[in-house]
Amino acid sequence: MWRLLLLVLVIAALSIVPFLLWGDQVEADLSNKGAAEWMRGFGNSAWFVGLGLIVLDIVLPVPASAIMAALGIVYGPLIGGAVSALGSIVAGLIGYGICRLIGPRAAQRLAGKEGFAQALHLFERYGGWMVAASRWLPVLPETISFLAGLTAMPFGRYIAALACGAVPLGFAFATAGYLGSDNALLTMGLSAAAPLLLWFIVRPFLNLDGRRY
Repeated sequence: MWRLLLLVLVIAALSIVPFLLWGDQVEADLSNKGAAEWMRGFGNSAWFVGLGLIVLDIVLPVPASAIMAALGIVYGPLIGGAVSALGSIVAGLIGYGICRLIGPRAAQRLAGKEGFAQALHLFERYGGWMVAASRWLPVLPETISFLAGLTAMPFGRYIAALACGAVPLGFAFATAGYLGSDNALLTMGLSAAAPLLLWFIVRPFLNLDGRRY
């Protein structure tokens, strides 16, 4: 169990350390309106810049929710939401893909056979729920994506759960930015609850053979 915890902490540190070093400054520079004005300076490429910033949240302390809200300000809730959701999906795929290439053997060396078996069992039973539910939280999305790759979570199941989490997240924050909503609790509530509902609806169609996921 301790070696499994070490594996999780090592993976989480990859995302936490940049936040501790530069997070406050980056967040101050990229507040909702500040990010919107900055992105407008790129003209027709503003959407691409916003998408790239969301993807960079994998390794840099980018306030992805503020970028999503800014995309809503610049493009409206539909296009802004679509770009935001796409950025979150691409970020999740990159994290998953890199760790899938590294493979289970690297995780097994860090966590040990028993620790890795526990992680594998956890993702076999609850991986879909974890991926879908984690997208709106800070740091955790990257950690879960990395672990999903290291435990070789089936790609089809992973991308379905990722979309269930990323799409509501992107559209909720883009809509909040577009409307100028200060109701952060409502936005976060939708971002947290909608993915679970979507995954509950989608999972029976994924041929899970009676397993929970």
